[in-house]
Amino acid sequence: MSELYLDDSDRYSRLRLISWWNQDKLRAAKVLVVGAGALGNEVLKNLALLGIGQVLVIDLDEIEDSNLTRSVLFRTSDRGKSKAVAAAKMLREINSDTQVVPIHGNVMTDIGLGVFRDVDVVIGCLDNREARLWVNRCCWKVGTPWVDGGIQEISGVAKVFVPPGSACYECAMTENDYRLISLRYSCPLLKREDLLAGKVPTAPTIASMIAGLQTQEALKLLHGLPVQAGAALVFNGVANNFYTTHYQRREDCLSHETYPEAVVLPFSAEKNTAKELFAAAKSHFTGDQPLTLELDRDLVLALHCNCGNTRSVMQPQQLVSANEALCPKCGETAQPEMIHSIEQTSPHAEQKLAALGIPAYDIVRITSGGEQKVFLLATDQSTAFPLTSNL
Repeated sequence: MSELYLDDSDRYSRLRLISWWNQDKLRAAKVLVVGAGALGNEVLKNLALLGIGQVLVIDLDEIEDSNLTRSVLFRTSDRGKSKAVAAAKMLREINSDTQVVPIHGNVMTDIGLGVFRDVDVVIGCLDNREARLWVNRCCWKVGTPWVDGGIQEISGVAKVFVPPGSACYECAMTENDYRLISLRYSCPLLKREDLLAGKVPTAPTIASMIAGLQTQEALKLLHGLPVQAGAALVFNGVANNFYTTHYQRREDCLSHETYPEAVVLPFSAEKNTAKELFAAAKSHFTGDQPLTLELDRDLVLALHCNCGNTRSVMQPQQLVSANEALCPKCGETAQPEMIHSIEQTSPHAEQKLAALGIPAYDIVRITSGGEQKVFLLATDQSTAFPLTSNL
């Protein structure tokens, strides 16, 4: 009978005892964590302990005192710092094997589809439906599985979605969910300041439990183990009830758009214009009809007030609040001038792609007549994954 020897100098030795465990797979894995609050802290801590090779974490908030009771990675001295940056600093201390890329920004405007395509799994630790819906649609476009989590008081839920075959987050949305998303926008379709965003009452205990489930499901996905895709693991902490519910896949769901393999272009959002993009894309279309760049993020060109005051904006709709639309001259609400696409002959085609609201390493969609092609802005890969060459 052979003897089992444990190498205590190997920090992963106990993990390797699990029969299906493959530490090399985890070392090579890339995981995107969206949100670095209570849930995100616990997920990030777990990923570092597991030795995940590269973790990207994005969050747009700074640390407040109220975060300190629920966030294991934050300290009192971190007040006012970026949640993503502070979390990344602590993760490096937990395990230097895990390389962390912090992004202080908005997942809806600052993460290109190339990032969603290149990571192995996305873990959502969000506090609003709009961002969840955005992540869901991005994952479906590029075929990346994602694990959503939500907590309130001492109850919570973890959901697993695997495109293209399973039910998705939007499949499970109700009319009330859509109504609550629309309530975040004012009549001119500009975002209202949501004073209660992120203020859901939660305890650190439930954050640990749901984040543990999320990480464990991600771990199974990374190892190719079976998961219950299109299902939710629900825990009621008051009654200590735990159950699984399966969502019905809606064949007419708007999220079920999957892009074909993108044409790779040596382009950058910061350096190249839409005109240059059109010139490079033209040869990939069979007809002679003009090209149109379809924008995933509606672009607010300007704000026009009835008093005659006009202000240039040039920002995605998601970044322009209703408060910003208040006219500095008369105090009335100005009307936004918005566009959803850029024609080949438009003067806006002279603009850099970033000025049109397109983030680094994005996959952009161009149409011509009945044809549609997608193009990867490949030059931006080193911006999105600055540590890839070190793995």
